[in-house]
Amino acid sequence: MSTPSSNTETIVLGGGCFWCTEAVFDRVQGVMDVESGYSNGETVNPSYEQVCTGRTGHAEVVKLAFDPAQITLREVLEIFFVVHDPTTLNRQGNDVGTQYRSGIYYVDEAQKQIAEEVIREIEASKTYRAPVVTEVKPLANYSAAEAYHQDYFLNNPNQGYCAFVVGPKVEKFQKTFASRVKKA
Repeated sequence: MSTPSSNTETIVLGGGCFWCTEAVFDRVQGVMDVESGYSNGETVNPSYEQVCTGRTGHAEVVKLAFDPAQITLREVLEIFFVVHDPTTLNRQGNDVGTQYRSGIYYVDEAQKQIAEEVIREIEASKTYRAPVVTEVKPLANYSAAEAYHQDYFLNNPNQGYCAFVVGPKVEKFQKTFASRVKKA
């Protein structure tokens, strides 16, 4: 991955399992770095095992560093809303619990306004049959996930969950946003 420059912006997104979200955004042109982590819970520096209990209040998230000259936050969010289901509360597919909630965790008011605007547009378009339940909150209590979670799909493409859950999300991104896929 490219190293983030001083011209990068950061946003934290929760789209269910962070392996899926990370695998997609690793492939997005203009995204300079993706880190799996935990945010918006009560426990300081929780472990994966603690987060999985659902008692820490954390969401599994990815922290994205992106170059706004190459991709706007609006475009990042458009991809985000296609590659996960923002209408299921505290779940993505078979992953159930508050740690799998849909969330946008912003670092400034401008990001909050864009996130809320995109959600209003999605709601107005009737893209989904159910209401969008994505929470939009200030980023709080973020910590990076353990090293073995970073680049999980890249390092474990044939693992069962990766092959049957992560892979199809990556393919959906590549088909839907072919012009946004990083050049090899």
